[in-house]
Amino acid sequence: MLRKLEVCCKIYSFDGYVNMEEERQKKNKTETLHELREAVQNNPQLLREPIIKNMVQMIEINVFRALPRPQPGVGGENDDETFHDPQYEHVSLIHDLFVNFLESQAFHPNTMKKYVDTSFITQLINLLNSHDEREREIVKTVLHRIYGKFLGLRGFIRKSINNIFLEFAYEDDSFNGVGELLEILGSIINGFAVPIKAEHKLFLSKVLIPLHKSRRYTSFQPHLSYCIVQFVEKESASTMLVVGSMLRVWPITNTAKEIMFLSEIEEILDVCEPHEFLNICEPLFQRLALCMKSQHFQVAERALYYWNNEYVVSLIEENIRMVMPIVFMSLYEAAKTHWSATIVMLVCNVLKTLMEMDQELFDNLAQLLMDDKNEPMDAQRTVLDAMNRAETMNNLNNPQSQMM
Repeated sequence: MLRKLEVCCKIYSFDGYVNMEEERQKKNKTETLHELREAVQNNPQLLREPIIKNMVQMIEINVFRALPRPQPGVGGENDDETFHDPQYEHVSLIHDLFVNFLESQAFHPNTMKKYVDTSFITQLINLLNSHDEREREIVKTVLHRIYGKFLGLRGFIRKSINNIFLEFAYEDDSFNGVGELLEILGSIINGFAVPIKAEHKLFLSKVLIPLHKSRRYTSFQPHLSYCIVQFVEKESASTMLVVGSMLRVWPITNTAKEIMFLSEIEEILDVCEPHEFLNICEPLFQRLALCMKSQHFQVAERALYYWNNEYVVSLIEENIRMVMPIVFMSLYEAAKTHWSATIVMLVCNVLKTLMEMDQELFDNLAQLLMDDKNEPMDAQRTVLDAMNRAETMNNLNNPQSQMM
């Protein structure tokens, strides 16, 4: 086994032309890596101290390397083509071998801690900057296993992640593995004890929340949203901090990001306590009112879909006297002027829901609006006119329906 590990320590070039002998050696290395993995899985008794030492050395020689960068026009940040590292076949087998070792019966943290130390962790985390998403995915798995097995390294791993996020948020946002680190972090946050420690609250305010400002937010949004929701669920008092911060950096000129902000806030509202909702209600619905009348179809649609969420609607109903005056004018304008029949119909549904929640308030707001515009019309008529407008627009867009 020591001889096989020695064979796997040789590094081969995967760029350009290789001769037949080198091709044969590369194939031999691939087969040897498969054999080593099977040995770790089926013969854990082989994993004694000399083997472990040489195996870790072999892993370091192969995976801790200068990461290849995609050539211009081949899998770059803004390119459709995904970058594939030519060394990935060997690198993935070595990572897989390491994961199998970490999960084997022969694994003992006390034996391994002299080899898997802070230097090893630093180099491993740096691999998450790979342009090959396949490597980032397998490194994420390795780092997660190490976090679970090495209790003494947990603090260092969290601190290292913290430093990468700080640099990403405030200095240089070129690091590629933020999504993978957030995925690891999500499971770590899930294990936080309640009440949450002060250091974790500081991490939320100084590190996680500023990630919303990143121009690369859309690439890691689902993982960031999961972490934020975990915090809010465990510490309801953080709701105002999170939502208030997002409202202050709202992406007015980036509709794709704006839709993701709307989705993330709805996820936060799903775990929001009623008394915390009261604190964010006014500024939140001032922003939602603007989104609901947005001329961008998807933004308006996403904001109006809040009214399909039963829990959010129940929170609105409890605070209807605050919410309805904020959104009424925007809904009225959208019903009268929006170019999309679908949006007009969704607006009608929201107006009907508001009317059912508090008929008296709805009538009063409608009357104030009509007095201001000097148009005699009651509340019910407002909704009916909007519905008729939506049907007319649908008929214009679908001439066949008129023929039928």
